[in-house]
Amino acid sequence: MQGEPIGPHDWLDSAAGPVVRPYAVTGGRVHPSGAKIDLLAFIVAGAPEGVDGIADLQPEHRRIVGLAQQPISVADLAADLDLALGVVRVLLGDLITVGLIALYEPPASANHPHDDILKAVVNGLRAL
Repeated sequence: MQGEPIGPHDWLDSAAGPVVRPYAVTGGRVHPSGAKIDLLAFIVAGAPEGVDGIADLQPEHRRIVGLAQQPISVADLAADLDLALGVVRVLLGDLITVGLIALYEPPASANHPHDDILKAVVNGLRAL
């Protein structure tokens, strides 16, 4: 059977998964345009889905706008899209730049527990 095609695409390795796709979706970009996007930030669509210009976007951009009709965190958005967090951040940067979504940052890190407290908790758990 040597020389026979395995499937419709001989170059496709199903065990490797989506190797090229994230690179293709972001056009090779690895950082979002604009500010850094926090994992806990909330995204809300700034325009309804029927607005002109959405049709010109990539399918992933359109899905983000659709999912962001209600507030959604960046982490939940990445899980719903089944895309890597870095890819989602790049796509969000695109949508923020054109004004289709708004970004709401989480409260400042001053509200989070101090590192010493977290270390003490970890050490206490290890002692159990």
